[in-house]
Amino acid sequence: MAEQSGVTYTKVDKSYFEKRGLRRYAGVWSLWALGVGAVISGHFSGWNFGLANGWGSMFIATAIIAVMYLGLTFSLAEMSPALPHTGGAYSFARTAMGPWGGFLTGLSENVEYVLTPAVIVFFIGSYMGGIFETPAAYQPLWWIGFYVVFVTLNAMGVELSFKVTVGITLAALACLVVFWIAALPNINFNQWAMNVPAGGVVEGSQALADGGGPFLPKGFMGILAALPFAVWLFLAIEQLPLAAEESVDPKRDMPRGIIAGIFTLIVSAFMILWLNSSVIGIGAYQLASSGEPLLDGFKALFGDGIAKALALVAVLGLVASFHTIIFAKGRQIYSLSRAGYFPSGLSITHGSRKTPHVAMLLGSIVALSVMFTLWFVLGSDQGAAVIGGTLLNMAVFGAMFSYIMQGLSFIMLRSKLPNMDRPYRSPLGVPGAALTVIIALVTLYIQLTDPVYRTGVVWVAGWFAVCIVYFALVGRHRLILSPEEEFAMTAAEKNSQKR
Repeated sequence: MAEQSGVTYTKVDKSYFEKRGLRRYAGVWSLWALGVGAVISGHFSGWNFGLANGWGSMFIATAIIAVMYLGLTFSLAEMSPALPHTGGAYSFARTAMGPWGGFLTGLSENVEYVLTPAVIVFFIGSYMGGIFETPAAYQPLWWIGFYVVFVTLNAMGVELSFKVTVGITLAALACLVVFWIAALPNINFNQWAMNVPAGGVVEGSQALADGGGPFLPKGFMGILAALPFAVWLFLAIEQLPLAAEESVDPKRDMPRGIIAGIFTLIVSAFMILWLNSSVIGIGAYQLASSGEPLLDGFKALFGDGIAKALALVAVLGLVASFHTIIFAKGRQIYSLSRAGYFPSGLSITHGSRKTPHVAMLLGSIVALSVMFTLWFVLGSDQGAAVIGGTLLNMAVFGAMFSYIMQGLSFIMLRSKLPNMDRPYRSPLGVPGAALTVIIALVTLYIQLTDPVYRTGVVWVAGWFAVCIVYFALVGRHRLILSPEEEFAMTAAEKNSQKR
């Protein structure tokens, strides 16, 4: 037993880690697909609600959020090869802030990665119900079916998981590219993207028939209000470092994969914002309340006659994110469990396939249990609203909190461990990480001004409280010297020896 920073570590023999092994497979493009695939569903839907504040507001908000994610991803590109552990954000914060900082960061990502797939599969079920005309009461069967298929795919081996990730991410991007090419000759930006009146899309307002509306219909406050929706264009790329121990060469490939991913997403984000809003016959005003903006765009271009086929196309983006975030969820629970923050049994990997099947299965069961409880206790209508709204807000809150902690971790590591080996150094440095923290704080504040959003925050706070009590009373006395924990304990000593 060893003690440090108010926690107790238990020494384990090599058999402990033999039961928790992972297999290296991923190269640059597998990592690129993992990052892009996790985000791509946000380019199919979700972002468009920000258009209620006007196209100009959404454009500037997207630029601001892109800066936040550039600061974040360049920071991750530096930290992930320097600390190439499956823990990702938790391991960065653990090294910078100690066990409590690592645990809180891990908790915030846990909320994001458990709940985000639940929200995505809810939307997948809605699409599939419409395509195959199944009754609303059958929605839970769609959820179960997709969880079974994609947890199984992820559990069958890292090779298959990454091959599916690359294929489905390329297919989703191909759908977007087809839309861009088809839309280009069929747009009128001034008439359709600029058809939101002064004051924005509110009850009683009407679209401007001839367009030419104000660039910022709600002024500066419209930009702030659009920030949370712009997040959907990039949310979850931060999961990529969770694949560090399954990367063939994380010191080389991790920075390349995440930087290629963020620039792919920036190009796609601005293309979809411009073209989807400008397609003749739809416009920003209508898209501001659309549940399927890309599908509406396809219908405007090709007609309603092939609506079901187009809906299947739209599902591709949702499935890409669903599959990749299940991968991330398994690794995130696995890393916290292997180090003892969560019960260590959750980190056992499959004997031959070396995948964290227990962590993926339990995380999925928790998500489905939450969905089932809401659906059957509140009823299908109200339950659907809570799943598609409150759970979504809870996931975003977890993400924003983790961004703040990761930005602070980068700044603290630059200060505390200046001599730490850094195979890649962020060109944005501390100012880039500081911008990430500032923009995330502003976005979080804007979200907290929304009463509906605050409901989700209360539930997240409750989950945090339960887990903090567990860690304070039990978990911190059962920590294990996993690779990230051992690195964190010895990093300061090694750093001082290099001076």
